[in-house]
Amino acid sequence: MIDLYCERVGPGLWAEPLNAFTNLGFLIAAWAAWRLVGREAADSRALRVLVGIIASIGIGSGLFHTFATPWAQALDIGPIVIFQLSFFWFYCRRIAALGAVTTFILVAFVVVGSLVGYQFMQVLNGSLAYVPALLLLVSLGTFHLLKTLVVPYSLLAAAGFFLMALTFRTIDIAVCLRFPIGTHFLWHLSNAVVIYLGMKSLVLNWVRRAVPNAASLPNF
Repeated sequence: MIDLYCERVGPGLWAEPLNAFTNLGFLIAAWAAWRLVGREAADSRALRVLVGIIASIGIGSGLFHTFATPWAQALDIGPIVIFQLSFFWFYCRRIAALGAVTTFILVAFVVVGSLVGYQFMQVLNGSLAYVPALLLLVSLGTFHLLKTLVVPYSLLAAAGFFLMALTFRTIDIAVCLRFPIGTHFLWHLSNAVVIYLGMKSLVLNWVRRAVPNAASLPNF
């Protein structure tokens, strides 16, 4: 059994009821994103695959917070990583109109930074590994706002919720004595909002490709 969170105090499938139940937030985000894709970009297979990955985040995390085993942990982490990298790739290429090499460098920054962060799991309760993704999200959110794309504040709002989510993840163990259920369940709910806001930014600009002065952007 892997015991990482405040709510779990022993073995058993239902030792983390809130951490398990709140994964419904990801499934709701997937459903909302599916409807958005169907309305705005129904012919995009890539976006539909992204929605499927969102649903797998909820399923994988739900399995981990019930079984709490190494194989369940892999199913928890895998979809999160795949979604992050896929989202950043599609946004940089399709919306920001960056070249493949530039996009690869940005995505590689997230991968390498996360791997480095995982070497220091004692720092920020393991949340250090998510800091590179937060930095890139803030950067893309700033771009999104400055270029006055559709829903201009959505990515920065997503970054704000992601920072809040990281805070909840970080303090989970620290608040155990005063708040026995912990705060990890709030990490789930906040991230469900992050994912939907990110998908809203991506989907609503997917067809429009409203990138002013796109020709001036680097295209290596």
